[in-house]
This record gives sequence, structure tokens and C-alpha cells, in this order.
Amino acid sequence: MTASNTSAEQYDVAILGSGMAGGMLGAVLARNGVKVLLLDAGTHPRFAVGESTIPYTSGMTRLIADRYDVPELKPLASHKGISSQVSRYCGQKQNFGFVYHEEGKLQDPGKINQLVVPSAIRTETHLFRQDIDSYLFNVAVKYGAHPRLATRIADVEIDPEKGALLRTERGEEFRASYVVDGSGFRSPLAEKFSLREAPTRARTHSRTLFTHMIGVKPFDKAPAARKHDQPNPWHHGTLHHVFDGGWLWVIPFDNHAESINPLCSVGLTLDPRVFPKDETPGQQEFDAFLARFPEVAWQFKNARAVRPWVSTGRLQYSAKQVVGERFCLTSHAAGFIDALYSRGLTNTLELVNALGWRLIAASRDGDWSQERFDYLETLQQGLFDFHDDLVYSSFVGFRDYELWNAVNRTWMLGTMLGNVMLEDAYYRYTRSGDEKIFLELENSAKPGSPLPVSDGFNRMGVLTRELCESVEAGSTTPTAAAARILEHIRQADFIAPSFRFGERDTRCFNMSPGKMATNAVWCRRQAPPEIGPRMINASKGLVRMRLRG
Repeated sequence: MTASNTSAEQYDVAILGSGMAGGMLGAVLARNGVKVLLLDAGTHPRFAVGESTIPYTSGMTRLIADRYDVPELKPLASHKGISSQVSRYCGQKQNFGFVYHEEGKLQDPGKINQLVVPSAIRTETHLFRQDIDSYLFNVAVKYGAHPRLATRIADVEIDPEKGALLRTERGEEFRASYVVDGSGFRSPLAEKFSLREAPTRARTHSRTLFTHMIGVKPFDKAPAARKHDQPNPWHHGTLHHVFDGGWLWVIPFDNHAESINPLCSVGLTLDPRVFPKDETPGQQEFDAFLARFPEVAWQFKNARAVRPWVSTGRLQYSAKQVVGERFCLTSHAAGFIDALYSRGLTNTLELVNALGWRLIAASRDGDWSQERFDYLETLQQGLFDFHDDLVYSSFVGFRDYELWNAVNRTWMLGTMLGNVMLEDAYYRYTRSGDEKIFLELENSAKPGSPLPVSDGFNRMGVLTRELCESVEAGSTTPTAAAARILEHIRQADFIAPSFRFGERDTRCFNMSPGKMATNAVWCRRQAPPEIGPRMINASKGLVRMRLRG
């Protein structure tokens, strides 16, 4: 079927979905003269999860704000900016915390892990999404995006030569030269063109139930936490209770003095092969879980849900194709793995950044050919596979603390080193204004990898996943797999040996000023040429950003 109606209003780009991806992309495009139609089946404000930022998320937000000249995005790059200029309903995130539990046993205080976000550099944020999404939507509209909320698309026709015709459930029609579908699992384009992989290639198996609660107590005050030696309070960040078969997130919005939000985001994520889904109501299933883990239950003794629980089936889905003639699937329309490690927002912003300049250029020169957008295909598929390997390995690691303790290091390293790549590019861009710096980032043999320039880093991810597959098959013990992972890290050339990431007892890591100084010496004297200069530039940029407030 081809688009034929010529009377419908014509837009350069139609965006399906006005969440963070749609709102930010709409603002970027409209600010740069693109005629944008921003469609959504729902309205704002609305409940959403995906609330926890990581340094890469904030760094990419700042980059997009400067690259595309949208200053309203800049406050979203830091907790201070959000609290003072956008919403006081958001929480702070100074750490990623993990407490390991074994059913029927007291929590072992030696089985904890934490990565601290250095306060000397920045503080991350627990986003109260209804406020953030509304803010981005309104910024897009301010710059000229045409909003159509409560408008569900029933059909899309694509003509490779002319563009798309979108038809709503009410029979309205819109024309656009290009369609960006960021609407989610029930993507109109994925359904129209049968783009879903069936079955998904994802190795991860998980389902979740989640809500917002009131009355959740800080875990630092729990009896189980009295002997914990983590460097930062659990309540100051995102807490993950991990156990064989799943994990539980606790994301407080009330964990700093400026907050006026008493709520806490809570979600229980389970492997459905271990914990099959049935008709049990969400609250009842959550209560049954707490009964099995009384030391976790302490935190929820007087807590209650303020909205109905959402209970899902298997979370994982993927697309065999995300870029076609005149369209691109982004974010959760393209695929999803799991909320673990908060990579959903990061991947979303990667796509906004890569799509933005292409759509702006196409609106100016009229070249909407698929070849211009092919990079988005490899990027999104690479991001999906990288995250799947990491989360799959983590779920296998949840079976045994020693293996989890090793797998956790691979995530820590990816989070830290990916941010180095981004901050290096941003620092060089702020000094030169040269857009080619961002194009160099796209010229990668490992799209989707946080550190594509390091063969050793990328071998680490594959090795970890393969070892975890072997553990799952019963041919390798968790202890042996953990030893192999840690040995690979000890021999790595992409991280300073003084950080001791390959040592079993480096369960928590805090980048103190002393460690920063030691790392600077390593960067200049011993680091590989593809690593050292990038770390130095990233450090300079982050220090300069901090000094400027």
C-alpha cells in the first residue's frame, strides 16, 4: 500500500510518542527549523518508569543541548539543574548500590557492591518522569513542534518517493517526509511491517511488577545494614536488592533536603522461568516475596502503594529491522531488555543525538534516502546486544555471589569508561566547535559498545557472557567463571591497575581525588594511546564543568 492522499497537512518529521525520546527529539528538530508533528495516544502528565540516570545519560543531555542549541535541555544534565529549574519532585543519585540476599540466610555484610558517583564532579538524578516528560514536551511545543495528544495512529502508509501518510483512529490524516516511531512495544510501524523478531534473540528472561510507594524506609537504618562498609549511604542512590532469580529496585525521590516528593519507585524483576507469572495480584505477589526475604521486608514495613501495581509478562522484545524507507524505530519501539543498570534512557539519548543531525540535514536538502540513516540500524542493534549480554550475565551471576561480584565489575567498567569516551568528545568539541568530532564517534567497528576503541574491553564482555552461558549449561562452576573474569580484568590495559578492579575484595569503588591523581599519572605514563589522552581530556572537561557550576 502506498501513500496517496495529497490534502493532508505536510510535515518534515512525524514523531510517534512524546515521552523522553519524542519530547527531546521534537525540541531538537523544531529548534533547528524542522517542521515537526508530535503525536501521542496519551496525555501529559502521566506515570512512567525509567527514572534513574547514569553519568553517560547526563553527559549526553549536555552534549545534545550544546550541539543542537537547545539551552532548556542543559538543566536536565545535573541533579542541581533539575531541582532548581525543572522539578523539586526528583531525587538525588550519588551511588549505584547492590545488596546480595540468599533466601533462608541472614544477609552477609561482605556481599555488597557499590559504585559511587564522585560528588566532586556531579550528582545523578532519580527522575520523576511525569514532570520531566511534560517539561520536554512543552519545550518542543515552545520551539514550534505541532502537538497532537490523545491521538492514536491506526495505520501508516509509506511511499519511498514521497514519505508517509498517517491515519488516526478518528480518520484524520497527516503527511510527513519521515516518521520516527518512539511509541513503545505496540509500535504502529513494527506491527505494520512485521518488524518484531519472533522469538526475540534476547538471552535475558525477565518480567517485572512495579509501582510508586509511600513510607519506604531508608535501608541504611535496617538491622541488616549495620555492618555494611559501603562508602556512600544506600539511601543517597539507587538501591538494588539482588538474589537468585531476580532483583528489586528502590528509587527514592525524597532523599535530599530540597525534595517535596514523598514517593519512592519500587519494582520487582523476576526470571519467569524461576518465578512463573500467574494471576496473583501485584501487591499479593510483592508481599509473598517480602515474606521470603524478611531483611528486605524491613524497608517496606509501613509502605503502601499509591497507584495500582503494573505486572508484565516477559519484558524482552526486539526488531529484526529498525530503519526502513522513510522511517526509524527508536527507543522502546525498537526493543527492550530490562531496567537493570538504567541503560534505557542512555540508549534513548544515543538515538536522539544520532538522528538529530540527519533529520535536520534531510529537511534542508530533501535527501531522505535510507542510506543516510543506516547507521541507526547498527547503533540500535549494537546497543541492544551489548545490554542483553550484560543483563543476561548478571542474572546468571545472581545465582552465586562470587560470580555476581565478578560480573558486577564488567558493568562498573563499562559505565565509567563509556563516560570517558563521551566526555572526551564533548571537551574537544567545546574547545574547537568542530562537528566532525561527533562524526568520528560514529565511525566505530563496535557500535553500541561503551568503549569501542579497546579490544580488551570488548573481549571482556564476550568472555563474561560465554562463561555465564557455560555456567548455565553446567559445564563451568560459578567460582571458576568468576576467577576467569577477574583475571581478564587484572591483565587489562584499559584501566589503571591501582584501582584493583580485578581483585575479589574491591566490592565498592569511589573515585576519590587521590585516585583521580593516581589515574592521571597512569594516563600519561602507562595507558594505551587510545585510552590515556581520552581520560585526561574527560577529566579536564568534568573539572571545568564543576568549576563553572
